[in-house]
Amino acid sequence: MKMQTAVDAIYPPDCISCGAAVETGFGLCATCWADTPFVTGAACDACGTPLPGTDPEEGLRCDDCMTIARPWSRGRAVMVYAGNGRRLVLALKHGDRADVARAAGPWLARAAAPLITEDTVIVPVPLHWWRLFRRRFNQSALLAQALANQTQGFFAPDALKRVRATGSQDGRDREARFANIRDAIQPNPRRAHILAGRNVLLVDDVMTSGATFAAATQAAFDAGAENVDVIALARVAKDA
Repeated sequence: MKMQTAVDAIYPPDCISCGAAVETGFGLCATCWADTPFVTGAACDACGTPLPGTDPEEGLRCDDCMTIARPWSRGRAVMVYAGNGRRLVLALKHGDRADVARAAGPWLARAAAPLITEDTVIVPVPLHWWRLFRRRFNQSALLAQALANQTQGFFAPDALKRVRATGSQDGRDREARFANIRDAIQPNPRRAHILAGRNVLLVDDVMTSGATFAAATQAAFDAGAENVDVIALARVAKDA
C-alpha cells in the first residue's frame, strides 16, 4: 500500500478515458462514468442487450435471441458499444491501452457473477497467429485475465485456437459473419482436455451478431465442455 501511495504521488492516477485526475488508478472520472453506457436493469439473458425496464429478470430474450438459436446458455455484456463504450473498446483494441482491460476487470466480474461457479474455466476468444503477431496482444485474453484476477477463476488462455485467418467482420451482414467464422475456431489439441466436463465462460471484447461466440462455443463443446456461457465487454445494440 505504501509503495502504491508513493507511485501515485509521482504519477497521479488519471481517468482511462479523458485523462482527468481521479482518486484511484485504472478507473473512470465521474463525468466519463456517467457518459459510459453500462448495461444496468433489464437485459437479454442470452446476449446482454439492454431491454426496457429497470428490474433484471432471468430468461428475458431480445428479438435477435428469439430468432437465432444460441449454442451457449447465458450471455452478459458490461456496456453498449456506443459513445464512450465504443471509445474504450477501440482504445483497448487498437490503441495499445492495456489499462482499459485492467479497469474492466471489476466490471466484468460484476456482470459475470451469475455465470461463474467453482469449476468455471475462463477462456478468451482466440486470435489467429498472424493477427496476434501484428497486434502483439489478444485484447480478449487481456480481458479474460483481468476477469480471472478479480474472481480467482481458472484462466485458460490457449484452450482454443483460431486455425484459419478470417477477414474483418466489419461491413458483413449476419449470414456473412457466420459464414466467415465457420470452422475457424477449434480446440487446442494440447490444451483442450482442460475444458472436458467443465463450465466454460468465453470472453470477447465486442459481440455483434454472435457469430464468433457461436464458433468458439462449438469448439468448447467439441473439447468436451459441459456448459458454455459468454460475456463481452461491449454489446452492439440495434438502437445504440
